Amino acid sequence: MANVIESIWAIIKGMWTVLKLGLSPNVTTQYPEEKRPVHRRFKGRHFLQRYDNGLERCIGCSLCAAACPADAIFVEASENTDDKRFSPGERYASTYEINMLRCIFCGYCEDACPTQAIVLGDNYELSFTDRSQAIYTREMLLNPVPLAGQPTPQKVAPGSFDRSIPDMKDPN
Repeated sequence: MANVIESIWAIIKGMWTVLKLGLSPNVTTQYPEEKRPVHRRFKGRHFLQRYDNGLERCIGCSLCAAACPADAIFVEASENTDDKRFSPGERYASTYEINMLRCIFCGYCEDACPTQAIVLGDNYELSFTDRSQAIYTREMLLNPVPLAGQPTPQKVAPGSFDRSIPDMKDPN
């Protein structure tokens, strides 16, 4: 008799759950037109940041590639010159690639970056029709030049440096 009562009680609880959820209003988002807000700590598409004057923050140190557990990041550094200056440091990332098929969106690259150049944004619309489209290059990752800035490479007078960049040291 106890098993029959327990079974009936389990059926009543299950039917109550179905009835409760069936009468609740539906929450539907019309996706392409409306986008759900993401949480504050959401990790989405990667971006490479710039300084206000247009120089790139990435100095080609490859710490992000070393911190990546999925080996999704490839960085190749080149030397800055006075005629062609991409970043405030001695080097810049001439090649910066992220394989988005390998990326696990852990954020270790963002934590490892000493200049806060790589940032995981809130864009979650990532789709590819070909494997080659999943490799994001430096040009695809760079944020646009700010209104007050100049595009890279910039020409810098020999012996001068930009004091508006806090990380830049006087070479003399």
